[in-house]
Amino acid sequence: MKEKVQDILDKIRPSLQADGGDVELVDADEATGIVKVRLSGACGGCPFATMTLKNGIEEVLKDEIPEVKEVQQV
Repeated sequence: MKEKVQDILDKIRPSLQADGGDVELVDADEATGIVKVRLSGACGGCPFATMTLKNGIEEVLKDEIPEVKEVQQV
């Protein structure tokens, strides 16, 4: 699962980098379906980071990988 998550994050990354941010995979727990990521750059302190995380990254990951239940920022 970790490889699949990383592949999708690599596809999302250019959009975040265009706005001065980035996303890094910290952990993908196959047992719980929880993916932990770190937002950095402009995304790290952005007031819309939670929206980006939940409505963007989490939704894409859930659509592409049914085992993903939640994405958390660390």
